[in-house]
Amino acid sequence: MEKNINNFIEYLKYQKNYSDFTCKNYTRDIQEFNIFLKNEKLDYKNMNYNECIKYLNYLTDKNNSKSSISRKLSSLRTFYKYLVINNKIKSNPFLLISSPKKEKRIPKFINYNNIEEIFNVPNINTKEGQREKLILEILYGCGIRVSELVNIKLKDIDFSNKTILIFGKGSKERIVSFGDYANDIMNMYINDGRKKLLMQTESEYLIVGEKKDRLTTRRIEQIIDDIIKRTSIKLNITPHMFRHTFATHLLDNGCDLLAVQELLGHESLSSTEIYTHVSNEHLRDVFNKCHPRNRK
Repeated sequence: MEKNINNFIEYLKYQKNYSDFTCKNYTRDIQEFNIFLKNEKLDYKNMNYNECIKYLNYLTDKNNSKSSISRKLSSLRTFYKYLVINNKIKSNPFLLISSPKKEKRIPKFINYNNIEEIFNVPNINTKEGQREKLILEILYGCGIRVSELVNIKLKDIDFSNKTILIFGKGSKERIVSFGDYANDIMNMYINDGRKKLLMQTESEYLIVGEKKDRLTTRRIEQIIDDIIKRTSIKLNITPHMFRHTFATHLLDNGCDLLAVQELLGHESLSSTEIYTHVSNEHLRDVFNKCHPRNRK
């Protein structure tokens, strides 16, 4: 089984263009399943419905959350689908297993005042500051994932139309637009800060480090952490929250839900609809605080 797992992860990484983080999750989920198989003396190539249910019960008994169980089952469905495609097994037993219904969490977002304070932190007179400002402008201005940010190449940017070709999950392509603020700092960074960071080293990527081809998603997280530490904000702000904020602020300002879905690269509209709850909560708060007939 180990060989098939390794081949599967290579397939996800190099053919499906999945991030290192996603590949680690798949590896961990399938390795946990493999331990279960060994303990129960089961053959992964001959799993039946009852044995799959037994694994589902095993995950439940270990007090995994519904979202965690859903992810683990999804990992196994994808793994077995890969095995079927490559003629290792005849059918996918996990297609018969339904994931537990999980409660939708309302995504956390950053309010307008905090966004303004965050964007005022970077010192664009320095190479690091230019890079910080550009990272913020792209994450908040384009709503892309951090894994998509680190993979942007210079050739993906169309300056005349102010668009970027993004390679998302599963190698799906989409076009995102960027505004004047991002355009200004991008030009400054490319012509100044980026050259200083590379120190005559060549790279095809937009976001680079000191003599480094490109930054990792973990390094972006560290940069965001450092920026937040230089503000008065006491919240735990992650890079992904800028994506949530991008969607929420678009809806707050009247953007069509289908347009937000396309900009985020969501396959299903249900993935985007969660942001309408955030937007509605915001509007309800405004009403409660501001309408004179809502207070005695």
